[in-house]
Amino acid sequence: MTTLKVNAHVIETSNEDKLFFPRAELTKGDLIDYYRRIAPVMLPHVQERPLTLHRFPDGVESDGFYQQDAPDYFPSWIDRAALPKAEGSVAHPVCNTAAALVYLANQAVITFHSWLSRMDAPREPDQVVVDLDPSGNDFGAVRTTAKHVRAALEARGLVAFVMTTGSSGVHIRAPLRRGPDFDTVRAVARRLADEMAEAHPTLCTTEQRIADRNGRVYLDTGRNAYGQTAVAPYSVRARSGAPIATPIEWSELDRPDLTPQRYTIRSIFRRLGQKDDPWAAMHEHARTLPDRC
Repeated sequence: MTTLKVNAHVIETSNEDKLFFPRAELTKGDLIDYYRRIAPVMLPHVQERPLTLHRFPDGVESDGFYQQDAPDYFPSWIDRAALPKAEGSVAHPVCNTAAALVYLANQAVITFHSWLSRMDAPREPDQVVVDLDPSGNDFGAVRTTAKHVRAALEARGLVAFVMTTGSSGVHIRAPLRRGPDFDTVRAVARRLADEMAEAHPTLCTTEQRIADRNGRVYLDTGRNAYGQTAVAPYSVRARSGAPIATPIEWSELDRPDLTPQRYTIRSIFRRLGQKDDPWAAMHEHARTLPDRC
């Protein structure tokens, strides 16, 4: 057991030598250290946002589980967002400090999934997201689809940002001025996706069933809903190489070495030493959702 002091909080970590990513030879201690180091870059993207936690107490080669609530044994200095659900409410954890990230990493949280709204106005999203999910390994099709989605968002007066998910595709997000509710934002995203699928029928699709996609990129807009989440920027994914959900510049999308799992725990800080976070000023580009879409 090790005692860490993170700002004003003391955190006792445990089982730091336990292998969490056996193929990459990365331990729970490596995961804790990652979230401690990435906190200054990651926190602006998750602060004030309710979270769903993806925990893997025995590492990525065992079954993990999702957790929406912050149990009583979490320290009081981890913020909560008590939000209504169908029956009662859920006290979601909120990471507003580096200490919170470190504590949750010690609880075997590998991946953080955040809401598209903030805790003070949970029904008013400040982002719209389109998840591009390839049917196979054709990342070229994802690149092309991403450019079309960007153009469609910008035609609506929005500013599009792109992120490799650390899984199989990319997320495209556009920051919004708050006001419209999730139903309104989701309707806009769905119309955009339908237009893309109609304009490029051999490239992308809105078919939810994998069997009906016929190798096309799936345009997933379902995350634009109350209570739904999207993987948080700079979150680790529960995959063998410990890849990172990484915001990138649009100009990087055509790099031949770019894949959805290009950046990992071992390489992300080299990248950030050479390039600032491309999403750091995203909130400054928030636009009003257009009336007609």
